[in-house]
Amino acid sequence: MIALGDLKRGMRIEIEGDPFLVLDIHVQTPSARGASSLTKLRLRNIRTGQTVDKTFRGGDKLAEPNLELRAVQFLYREGDELHFMDTQSYDQFSLGREELGDGADYLKDGMEGLRSVVFNSRVISIDLPNSVVLRVVETGPSIKGATAQAQTKPATLETGKVIQVPSYLESGEFVQVDTRDGRFVKRA
Repeated sequence: MIALGDLKRGMRIEIEGDPFLVLDIHVQTPSARGASSLTKLRLRNIRTGQTVDKTFRGGDKLAEPNLELRAVQFLYREGDELHFMDTQSYDQFSLGREELGDGADYLKDGMEGLRSVVFNSRVISIDLPNSVVLRVVETGPSIKGATAQAQTKPATLETGKVIQVPSYLESGEFVQVDTRDGRFVKRA
């Protein structure tokens, strides 16, 4: 069991049989005497991807989910099915695009450094690295002399994801992209 005071962002907890990822914590101490503090959590359901807000009283304890993280490699995509391989047991499995959500937009064939999240002996999601390097397939021409303000333009990456990049980038260049929010980080 995890005490509310020990919670940190990024920890995983279990509520009503579902695993959740802690996104944000806000502790509220009421001014009335004898009232216990309230802890408000913003959580993302790891299985469904849904974000919820929950409030707990000061003495509550939360359960740790029975999660296992395993190293996997992304093999290929076939329609809306994404195929992976466990790098230790060489077992192959597939997940639907809707199960991965936006994470599917950062996967390219043969990609390593991923981890599968296994809950109750079933793979429910994939943990991506914080950033990935992808090639810009298509973007508008670079804008010369437009350096007074940071100008951006849309760029299509090799996986089909469209992000905003600085105006000096051209097609064929490699960029580092933050997988948490889809932002351009730097030229790679």
